[in-house]
Amino acid sequence: MGRLGELQPVPRRSTVEIVSAELRSAIMYGSLAPGAQLGETELAARLGISRGPLREAMQRLVQEGLLVSEPHRGLFVITLDQDDVEDVYLTRLAIERAACRLVMARNRGEAVLRLTEALDALVAAARERDRVAMSDADQAFHQVLVSSSGSPRLERMAQTLLVETRMCLNALQDTYPEPSELVEEHRRLVDAISDGEEERLLRLIEEHMTESIERLRPS
Repeated sequence: MGRLGELQPVPRRSTVEIVSAELRSAIMYGSLAPGAQLGETELAARLGISRGPLREAMQRLVQEGLLVSEPHRGLFVITLDQDDVEDVYLTRLAIERAACRLVMARNRGEAVLRLTEALDALVAAARERDRVAMSDADQAFHQVLVSSSGSPRLERMAQTLLVETRMCLNALQDTYPEPSELVEEHRRLVDAISDGEEERLLRLIEEHMTESIERLRPS
């Protein structure tokens, strides 16, 4: 990282990367609904691109597990049942526990600064009681947590899981915790990192994931 204010090279993104990001976002926010079939002609027209990069982008999402290919039928957005929901959160727990250990072993101070900024965004969304903004801020917080570990592989694995998490929440918005409760859960995570208490941090991240599973369990 250069000095503050120093110009850095701007990363270039290929058309395939941009289209992949657009499709992920559409799946995450539900405009491509679970079980929806993806038509190449329609999508290419909507995105203003040729079919080549679209096909490549869709294959990336197949590899990530967000699309499924059905023989003689085409590509479909995945659907998530209760077992999938639990698996998503348990896998996130494994990734975020590993990330938390690395955060505590590396630049804990930088992580606290980044997470505090992410927490502020969550607080602002909670103040407005905006569920979509809260979900965005919640997801961003956990992305920062994993990113702060310094492990690009953990970060890549977490990305798909966070999209699947958002799909769970879109389907079950009524189970989302109260704004003040959500903020307090995340504030405790930041405090544990700030205080250098690894065991408390690991316990809190486990509670955070297991309680999410319980909230999303059908009554």
